[in-house]
Amino acid sequence: MGGGAVRVAGLGFRTAAGAASLHDALQRTGMSVDALATATDKAEAAPIRELAHSLGLPLIAVEVAGVSTPTQSPRVTARFGTGSLAEAAALAAAGPGAQIIVRRVTSHDGMATAAIAWKGAE
Repeated sequence: MGGGAVRVAGLGFRTAAGAASLHDALQRTGMSVDALATATDKAEAAPIRELAHSLGLPLIAVEVAGVSTPTQSPRVTARFGTGSLAEAAALAAAGPGAQIIVRRVTSHDGMATAAIAWKGAE
């Protein structure tokens, strides 16, 4: 994403997660965002597409492997090559120089995570 300042929500979720779980995780960040992002292999999942559509936000599919994140999960590192899928997706989508402003939070049912990255105007 280029141009002005942006806030991107990165989302990670289990295969069985529904749109309600993703929405709950996003709400728990306490922030409004300009876009949603997730790992490329999760971007076609119906729940995240439904969430993006219902919120009227673009959904950005990104590669997350190798993205350095404040939160570290051994399970996520083994599967995706990064410590937090949500944080890595947010950072990758916001672009170079972005920073995490809301670290990974988990939905009430534990099925989804969300994190917010911010990048100032270029």
